Amino acid sequence: MPTVRLGDYLTAPGDGPLADTPYGRLGGVELTDFLASWDGWHRQALAAVPDRIHPTARVHPSANIGEDVIIGPGVRVWEFSTVRAGSVLCAGVSVGFNCEVTKALIGPGTVLGHRIGINRTLVGADAHLSAGVTVAAISMWSADLRRPEREVIMRGPGGLYRCGTPRFGALLGDRCQTGNGISLGPGLALGRDCRVASGVTMAGRILPEHSVITAPHTADIHVRQSRRHHTGPPAGPRT
Repeated sequence: MPTVRLGDYLTAPGDGPLADTPYGRLGGVELTDFLASWDGWHRQALAAVPDRIHPTARVHPSANIGEDVIIGPGVRVWEFSTVRAGSVLCAGVSVGFNCEVTKALIGPGTVLGHRIGINRTLVGADAHLSAGVTVAAISMWSADLRRPEREVIMRGPGGLYRCGTPRFGALLGDRCQTGNGISLGPGLALGRDCRVASGVTMAGRILPEHSVITAPHTADIHVRQSRRHHTGPPAGPRT
């Protein structure tokens, strides 16, 4: 089975309130181990941070913040966004208009554009997700999506990677960037500095750093004018 060590994808919080919590040590942890321990790690972090919402964070009054969420220094959460279910926003994160962040770790300096929906996902530092990106965490092949039982599995260069859980969205490395209108997961690991073009739908994959992922149909566009609706001058007589 391939190895997915979190430190090969993202930078752990090295300073600030989270540095002395389990999140500060995630760089040396295997993804499956983290997913199995996530709830316990988060409880420890909640007990350790002096301020669940840092005094320098700015949260719009219309935003909805769960009681178990940790928000770091300099974070911005804009209008009508929801951050819930044990999510962590590291220092300098920006969560745009009308986003939903559910049980996710968002690395320092990362920007979530408008109408982003991510679930059970880890995003590295200085990443940028444009508008309309969705990360799903449950396989549609589960018999009952309210009670998922189908384990999330990813395919990588070394074979299949078993995530050990039916609920996992994606691991997006440091400085990953996306276009808009993108659907990712369940089960996706993108290395550092990856680029995902608009219109991509992708799940169940492990891709190395510096990968560029495109949807061919978005670049192969043909435009023609219908003969029926031609509005130009009438054709002259044929000779």
